[in-house]
Amino acid sequence: MNRFTIQLDEIKAAYAAEPNPSLEVRLERIGRIEKMLEANEEKICKVLTADFGVRHSVESRLAEFQMVYQACKYTRKHLKEWMKPVQMETPSFMGSSQAWIESQSLGVVGIMSPWNYPIQLALVPAIAALAAGNRVWLKPSERSSRTSGFLAGLIQEYFHPSEFCVSTGGVDVAEQFAALPFDHLLFTGSESIGKKVMRAAAENLTPVTLELGGKTPAIIDASAKIKDAAAAIVYGKLLNGGQTCIAPDYVLIEKNNLDEFIQELQAAAQSQFSNPEELTGPIDDEQLQYWQHLVADAIDRGAKAIPLLSNPSAGARRFEPVALVDVPSDARVLNEEIFGPILPILTISNTAAAIEYVNNKPNPLALYWFGKDKKNMQRILEETRSGGVTINDTLLHAAVESLPFGGVGASGMGSYHGKAGFDTFGHQKPILEVRGLLGTNLLKGTKPARPPYNNKTERLIQRLK
Repeated sequence: MNRFTIQLDEIKAAYAAEPNPSLEVRLERIGRIEKMLEANEEKICKVLTADFGVRHSVESRLAEFQMVYQACKYTRKHLKEWMKPVQMETPSFMGSSQAWIESQSLGVVGIMSPWNYPIQLALVPAIAALAAGNRVWLKPSERSSRTSGFLAGLIQEYFHPSEFCVSTGGVDVAEQFAALPFDHLLFTGSESIGKKVMRAAAENLTPVTLELGGKTPAIIDASAKIKDAAAAIVYGKLLNGGQTCIAPDYVLIEKNNLDEFIQELQAAAQSQFSNPEELTGPIDDEQLQYWQHLVADAIDRGAKAIPLLSNPSAGARRFEPVALVDVPSDARVLNEEIFGPILPILTISNTAAAIEYVNNKPNPLALYWFGKDKKNMQRILEETRSGGVTINDTLLHAAVESLPFGGVGASGMGSYHGKAGFDTFGHQKPILEVRGLLGTNLLKGTKPARPPYNNKTERLIQRLK
């Protein structure tokens, strides 16, 4: 037994002593997360900036803290209702029997959170797991090491380790963590690491929720207002320096609108992100080099790079955001998740061609459609598969706490946020209380179906049809 196994046993023992925490206990734990964040916003903003090099506090508050506060607020409003048993219909031949579903906690939930939103993507699933009555063990990413370390210290200050525990460390810790026999494991990150996590979890038959990524398209219909689409896409692409799992990964647009779109894209980028202090930097040198390689590879294969920002403050940004046109299909930038401020723009002939292009790639985590033509919009919604959709903007479906957030196919499995998170981290237990007709022993349960079989059994079979 290693230290992690011993630690998990201790948390499971604490859970066993309180396997069904009351509404008040659950809300109090969620309230502690809220208080922890409120009391430390300024300090957390500073460690986030230290990790990214450049990250404006307003961006951190909007994209990280507000998501956590929304999750707390929404859960507090609805948790009592979610915890109530749900009465279900019973067939007439069961007489007065009653059926219902009770939500039951699972036990200890493991959360492996990523570096790109190291507060939001650690705490929002933790809120859902605590709401469902579980204990939580978090393994944050080592790439956002300062934030992960600071968050671990805060959680230790506000929670007993048997309630909400944190383990920091590198790949070796992550591998041991994924191999633990959790009652549920949530991983947010890349597809390649997601496969490793799923393999490790399979050894214990640990159920997993995987929040991955993929190539999120932004489709601009002929009916769209190009200026509005460009402004929304620039924001979605450059928020957090493009290091967002649901950032637009590429644009599909009809050729006759391409020049106008590029002009509006540059104007919108300049309007929103000209201040170098408001464009988040790469998390580390490895990420910066990855972006540089993606652009160099595309240019080597014949693509043309178009700067999105004019550069009055040369050298203030570590990487200049670019759009790419004339990108060949074998370029890395069209086949790998970008996770940076690089936007390939591809031309298509019509909606059918857009659908065909999207469907020839693995299912994305998100899809964005811009336009007014309801018929084309409906075709996109019905004929493509994606984790979620925002129409005439970007990112925002993930900010609606009542909507499930998750992928489909290669972009992940399972979902959370709101009620979906409560259900993911709980077991919906079906229960049947068998009663006879009008409270008597007549026609009770399996009694009419028991051998020896006779004419009554035959009549029962006919009745059940």
